[in-house]
Amino acid sequence: MSATWTQEQILALAPDASSAKNGRALATSRKWSSLGCNEKAAWGDCQGSGKNPYRTQIDLTEPAFKCSCPSRKFPCKHGIALFLLLANEKQLFAQDSPPEWVDDWLQARSTRKTKKEEKVKAEEKVNREANPQAQVKRAQKRLNKVTAGMQDLEVWLRDLISNGLAAAQEKPYSFWDESAARLVDAQAPGVARLVKDMGSIAHSGAGWQERLLSQLGRVYLLIAAFKHLETLTVPVQTDIRTQIGFSQNQQELSTQQGVSDLWLILGQSLAAEDRLKIQRTWLWGKATQQKALILNFAHGSQPLDTSLVPGSCINAELVFFESAFPLRAIIKTRQDEATQMDAMPGYSNISNMIQEYSQALAYNPWIEQFPAPTRGVIPIKQNNNWFVRDEDNRLLPLKSRFKNNWQLLALSGGYPLDIFGEWDGECFLPLSVWVDNRFVNC
Repeated sequence: MSATWTQEQILALAPDASSAKNGRALATSRKWSSLGCNEKAAWGDCQGSGKNPYRTQIDLTEPAFKCSCPSRKFPCKHGIALFLLLANEKQLFAQDSPPEWVDDWLQARSTRKTKKEEKVKAEEKVNREANPQAQVKRAQKRLNKVTAGMQDLEVWLRDLISNGLAAAQEKPYSFWDESAARLVDAQAPGVARLVKDMGSIAHSGAGWQERLLSQLGRVYLLIAAFKHLETLTVPVQTDIRTQIGFSQNQQELSTQQGVSDLWLILGQSLAAEDRLKIQRTWLWGKATQQKALILNFAHGSQPLDTSLVPGSCINAELVFFESAFPLRAIIKTRQDEATQMDAMPGYSNISNMIQEYSQALAYNPWIEQFPAPTRGVIPIKQNNNWFVRDEDNRLLPLKSRFKNNWQLLALSGGYPLDIFGEWDGECFLPLSVWVDNRFVNC
């Protein structure tokens, strides 16, 4: 097993705080009647409340988990406990070939992976052989629907502005949702999300007018840019189409040459839209200094990807989605073995970060989260609001939904530390910290 798996990183895989707590409690040898591992997997029998022990196993190449317990959490507390034991007391594990029940699971996973790859290749073949005229016809049909939807949106937006922002605040959520639903029908889901968000902005408290006006401006800019789509460069056209809701083919991307580097995994954040969970994982190329965003999605109770562990580094080739300011990427190839981060990269002060953020917006004005590793900042509290301050006494306000302000201050002890987080143009959301030569998730 890679030495990068620290206790903190393993606990970060837990789906919630109770799973992490219970996993720590079970991470003791007296709870386990057997333990084994090899370079690919770990397994063990944990005595539970039932007659038979729970069979727990980990595919260390992902990592992925399976347990015979009735929990529907991934990983469950037994998986967390087994991983903690392996990281902290590996001498307890017999170095052996996996038992049949572990081997069957690993082979099933390998079979599913092979079938998935074959399915992707088959779909690519079908797409290549599909009637090109039919493809063009479908694309034109969607473009017509989107065009009509954007024209209706412009009329709606002008009416909204002419009535004044004060009137907009009085609108119920259904007012915004109905407009968003029409855009979904017009096959423009990206714009629909921007419009739906306006309902929340209008009721977001002090400063809502500026925030709503800013969102309205972004949407109107998108409408205006879409009108002149063919006159713009291809990367800008792609950004506009992406914001509207057109997707880029990831199978086609995977055939392109990527950027190879040692990628530092700086942090993860999680968002939810209805029952869809969206995981953002931020990477930073050690040699190229390239920023990268890996998006993963899970619906309902489906587990999210756990193979990218904040605080570790991977040798990988990334292919970036086309954009005037490329951020989002997919991992084309990677080595199984990871290494430990030895430092936090980033901007020397807040001014440098803001300057690069401004340059990014000049290329793509619809960037919503910007990766902002900033070195040498101190968390402070002023007038019941939290900030981070650099050596030039410049401040970044922290997001109100960030709840670990006091823990951040405790880690700092009043001294500068290096923090990675997301900057949205108004507030900073800390995701990880580098302090005393160690990586800490926020």
